[in-house]
Amino acid sequence: MHVYEIKHPVAHSAADMYALVANVDDYPQFLPLIEALHVKRRDRTEDKEILIATMQVGYKLIRESFTTKVTLDQPARTIFVEYLDGPFSHLENRWRFIPRDDGGSDIDFYIAYSFSSWMFERLVGGLFDKAVRKYTDAFEARADEVYGQKTMTVASQE
Repeated sequence: MHVYEIKHPVAHSAADMYALVANVDDYPQFLPLIEALHVKRRDRTEDKEILIATMQVGYKLIRESFTTKVTLDQPARTIFVEYLDGPFSHLENRWRFIPRDDGGSDIDFYIAYSFSSWMFERLVGGLFDKAVRKYTDAFEARADEVYGQKTMTVASQE
């Protein structure tokens, strides 16, 4: 199983970063390997939104689709993704957006996955791993584009 976790500071607010990541419809515009995304269903509970979404990923001649259940919890500023169908035997990822005193936020990103086919793992495993490791940077660049570029202030160390 592949596991990747990072806590990444950004200059944008936790609310802005949550909104950006929760807007799954825009993913094909800026995320590596994602060619299409279709939200099949949207349900609302009192404080959460549940999406069933199918994402198509591709590289050169390889194309694959998978379906996930995405739980958007705006009050907690968390997003949880559970695997439903596709080329994985396991896929789970979590996002948390933690406000900082300087107006920026920390993105806490976790993903764990394994492919159901050894052959598919050999074909795209390394490529998928590289793409996943670029996601927080891709979202930060997208935030700069959508909300305007901001710089992080660094506290002086005296």
